[in-house]
Amino acid sequence: MKRIVFAMMAFATLTFVSCSDDDGGPDTSSETCSDGIQNNGETGIDCGGPNCNACEDSVGDPTCSDGVKNGDETGIDCGGSCEACAESSEVTVSDNVTEDTTWTADNMYFLDGRIFVEPGATLTIEAGTIIKGNPGTGANASVLVIPAGANIEAIGTAEAPIIFTSSTDDIAIGQTSGSNLDENNRGEWGGLIILGNAPVSLDGDAPQAQIEGLPTEDNNFGLYGGDDPTDDSGTLKYISIRHGGALIGEGNEINGLTLGAVGSGTEVDHIEVVANVDDGIEFFGGTVNATNLFVWAQGDDAIDIDQAYSGTIDNVVIVQGGVSDHALEIDGPEGSLEGRFTLTNVTMFGNDAAEDGEYADYRSNAMGMTSNVYAVGFPAGKDVELDNNAVAQNFLDWDADRTMEVGLAFDAWEIEGFGNEIFVEGVAKDDNDVEIEDQIILDPTFTERAADWTTMIEAGATASVGADVSAFAWTYANVKASLGF
Repeated sequence: MKRIVFAMMAFATLTFVSCSDDDGGPDTSSETCSDGIQNNGETGIDCGGPNCNACEDSVGDPTCSDGVKNGDETGIDCGGSCEACAESSEVTVSDNVTEDTTWTADNMYFLDGRIFVEPGATLTIEAGTIIKGNPGTGANASVLVIPAGANIEAIGTAEAPIIFTSSTDDIAIGQTSGSNLDENNRGEWGGLIILGNAPVSLDGDAPQAQIEGLPTEDNNFGLYGGDDPTDDSGTLKYISIRHGGALIGEGNEINGLTLGAVGSGTEVDHIEVVANVDDGIEFFGGTVNATNLFVWAQGDDAIDIDQAYSGTIDNVVIVQGGVSDHALEIDGPEGSLEGRFTLTNVTMFGNDAAEDGEYADYRSNAMGMTSNVYAVGFPAGKDVELDNNAVAQNFLDWDADRTMEVGLAFDAWEIEGFGNEIFVEGVAKDDNDVEIEDQIILDPTFTERAADWTTMIEAGATASVGADVSAFAWTYANVKASLGF
């Protein structure tokens, strides 16, 4: 039932997306009447003031211990009827973090340029802390980088997530959302990059590579890759990353969250990425496991896997925006090192507005399992494609004996309005878009074999697969787009 409720709300979201634009968007004056915060002139939590219903007598009482600025508090659980607040301030961060440092929720932090936590140092970020990136492109793009050998301990909560956003966002200390930006405001700053020493499969079996999204002059701190599958870069929990993806060079934008050779000792859980120019979350090799990922209105792909990533990604919701590309884009090893991903319990919502908004693209020797997927809202003509003979052969390797953990595998897809016809085999093309291969999955074809794992369901029917969307009740998107998680 939860999936059905969400499906209905998601279509309302897609309507909301199509009605807004980069030049303004819809009136959001009443949206804060359901965000659990006293703001926008309210006299209590989500009540009173010019936009909301009148408060009941008890609604405006402060709690002093709920991690939210409410009642007559002047800060988070302080001021008014609570204990006096410590002085808060705006902190501009323009130099690297060279020693163990803590960023606290009573300050607003502004990233001014590329900020690296240098190897050996740990950056701790308190729950409820807001970090804003200043505008800039190229070498001036604001980005927070945790290089290999450094550590981040960013542990938010559902009530007080850690928020990375743009300095143009009018969100204030103690709030979980501002009022002036929406899902169409992209590229306002850079993003968050985590690098590690876990295995990665690179062209020519190179031991390391410079991460996408950083200029090459940063190669002292921009390298990723190693031989430690259990490498520990720290903890990311309840993190919301918004309005990023600044351009640093032609065709080189920063992802919302980049994970380069991050090891299984790192914890990544409850991550939201909204309105990023490039990909939402991209995995470059590594072994890190990630749970409860939400991506909304990315400009390119929502979840991108590369270079023999071999961890597990579990419980994912993707809501495509008006300019989104693939919900999933998956590549395989570039060198001799092989690795297989596991991607499971995925719900993805398409729309009619995204010209390139496909379900999934499996490319470049992709290896792994994608299972328990529910897709809804994609128009006719969108597909799940095997791009070339190499990835088609990986599918055939698994299809020859589906009990073996080899090749490229699929299981339990439920598609609203469509069946196995969405699964297609493509072939490689040259620079002039001329096919240079013949299909190799024959008699039966890839499309015909996909009937084994694909079920078409009717509009409004209850899906038996997909994500547990209740895990995302805390997200900015849930409030901003009234998703009803």
